[in-house]
This record gives sequence, C-alpha cells and structure tokens, in this order.
Amino acid sequence: MLGKADATPMIAVRDLDRAKQFYRDTLGLKTDEEWGGEGMTLKSGDTAINVYKSEFAGTNKATALTFDVDDIDKEVGELKDKGIFFEHYDLEGLTPRGDIYEGEGMKTAWFKDPDGNILSLIEGGD
Repeated sequence: MLGKADATPMIAVRDLDRAKQFYRDTLGLKTDEEWGGEGMTLKSGDTAINVYKSEFAGTNKATALTFDVDDIDKEVGELKDKGIFFEHYDLEGLTPRGDIYEGEGMKTAWFKDPDGNILSLIEGGD
C-alpha cells in the first residue's frame, strides 16, 4: 500500500519566477529540476518539493509545508532579516513568545510565501 511510497509536497503558486526567487533565494532551497515554465522541483534536505503554477495558489487556509529545524530562534531571526513577516495564531496548547509559539516539547512559527501559502518551522516535537 501507500505506506511504503515516498510522498512529495505540492505547492501551488501564481508566478513561478517570483516563487523561484522566494524559495531559492530567500529560503535557500536548491532547484533540482524545472518543468518548462510550468513548475519546478526544489530540494530541502532529502525532501523534494514540487512548486507549480495554478490559479488556486494561496487558497489553502492551513499549513502547506513544515520545515524541521534544529534552532528555530536562529532560523526566525535569519528569515526576519530577509524581510519575512511571521503570522500569529491563537491556538490552544501553544503559548506565543514573540513570533515563536511554544508547546509541550516543541516550538513552531508560521510565515507565508508570496502567494499566501502558509509555511512553518518546527523544532522538537518528535
């Protein structure tokens, strides 16, 4: 069944050039493959992430992609230095500490890509 299959996140964007600049230049992901102007595959660690053009970009109201990080404070600081603004949500079980939310054994923070897709960072919680 599917439990043995690899899975790939799919992120819809309106403007592929703008997305490439954001994901590659701002977030530091590596371009693995481009699909003739319709999309691209990016690499984050060992994970392949497909970014593709769609009129439905940014319509998801939930987190689309989470990055597991070792030092969330450092990552948040570096992203803020690159102009990233962090989202604030009122979620039960999480206590806000500036842009970082703390829960039992974990920390998380949310931000959006240029199309409004919600991305997050998480430290701990394994």
